[in-house]
Amino acid sequence: METEPIQDISGHGHRKLRLTFSDNSLARQLFGEHNRHLGQIAEALELSIDARGSTVILTGDPVSASLTQSILKQLYGLLKEGFPVYPSDIDHAIRALSANHRTDLKDLFLDTVYITSKKRPITPKSPTQKEYIDAIRNFDMVFGIGPAGTGKTYLAMAMAVSALSKGQVSRIILTRPAVEAGETLGFLPGDLADKVDPYLRPLYDALHDMMRFEKASGLMEQGVIEVAPLAFMRGRTLNDAFVILDEGQNTTSEQMKMFLTRIGFNSKAVITGDITQTDLPGGKVSGLVETRDILQSVAGIRFVFFSKDDVVRHRLVQDIIRAYEELELRRNNGE
Repeated sequence: METEPIQDISGHGHRKLRLTFSDNSLARQLFGEHNRHLGQIAEALELSIDARGSTVILTGDPVSASLTQSILKQLYGLLKEGFPVYPSDIDHAIRALSANHRTDLKDLFLDTVYITSKKRPITPKSPTQKEYIDAIRNFDMVFGIGPAGTGKTYLAMAMAVSALSKGQVSRIILTRPAVEAGETLGFLPGDLADKVDPYLRPLYDALHDMMRFEKASGLMEQGVIEVAPLAFMRGRTLNDAFVILDEGQNTTSEQMKMFLTRIGFNSKAVITGDITQTDLPGGKVSGLVETRDILQSVAGIRFVFFSKDDVVRHRLVQDIIRAYEELELRRNNGE
């Protein structure tokens, strides 16, 4: 990387590093409008960043200064590769390198899964997301288990659309169990399609985020893409298809077994869910929990477990998940 040697000006328990970038245009992109990106990093890692032209001076404890140096150098390398850096990418970079300073951001951000109709590349944003993507590439059946906001369904959808566009499968099937979480289907207005549509809406939203509405609608009319409640899978054999079961924690043992045994030749299946958010009535065993317990040793099946550190939604989502985990811990401890 084309930078001047970093000077270490130590004193009073802090470390001061000077880092100069050779390309002024890329440096401006790296720093962000009005140095917004630098402020984002400084706030997250609790250090001072002073920008002068294409040079930054980092002042803080040695760990934070060294981590910030690595983040800036790697993001600059991404910009040199033509990858645009947005505020959300700054958050992902901070999180990934804070968890493991050996993380190579190029392995994550340059692994393009699919490019949306708006020309936005979909890439993994954490090592676990990268593990998940690679698992889907290499295994016929993958379980993605973890909290909301970790990209489980969205990345699986991107992989499915990519496989369809490359001719690797002839259709995509997206399904969810229509569990009555606080509402009764029979009392909702409309016909069956109207009643189940709210359960399937997140799948439609993800699909329309990846391709133009007209194209997605046309493929659904042709039966190339199918979005349906899990009950509609019964009695079918799903060949040459990329099948995604979302909200798997809300399947019963019988429903999960029914779904898993639908998979046919030249098909991939991805099952996602959060085992801490089950809406099944009391006494019902979650099919997702059961598969975690009995299928992890089966060859050809891969389980990938996400944590709150993999949340890629607004940073508040991660804080909310952490707060609820702490509340649950206090309750379990009788506080």
